[in-house]
Amino acid sequence: MADVHSKKVRSFNMSRIGSKDTKPELLVRKFFFTNGYRYRLHHKKLPGKPDLVFARHKKVIFVNGCFWHGHQNCKYFVIPKTRTEWWLNKINRTRQKDAESTMLLQVMGWKVFTIWECALKPDKREGSLNKLLLDFKSS
Repeated sequence: MADVHSKKVRSFNMSRIGSKDTKPELLVRKFFFTNGYRYRLHHKKLPGKPDLVFARHKKVIFVNGCFWHGHQNCKYFVIPKTRTEWWLNKINRTRQKDAESTMLLQVMGWKVFTIWECALKPDKREGSLNKLLLDFKSS
């Protein structure tokens, strides 16, 4: 199946996709700030550059996009029909880096939390964020 966009348009569209300050990340940041937690963003010295770093609590949160991080059994993770092998390699490498980062952080004594983009959709948002906060407080 051919791409519906020209190579130039596809390149432009892909260049607009950011890795920081995404809508799901902003939702989590606002929720934790509103609940009195202060954090650092994308700490470069920690493995995987976690999205939110709570140094005082020794906890980190990763906000993962379902497509980019290959969320299993999620309707938002669909393997593209074009360049399928390339995309699978890219997503599998991302999964591998996520696992390595999580393991390294845990070895360093950090508690790691991950929330997925699909859990932040309007119908699930409140429950997911409250569960994340409860898990965060109880660990």
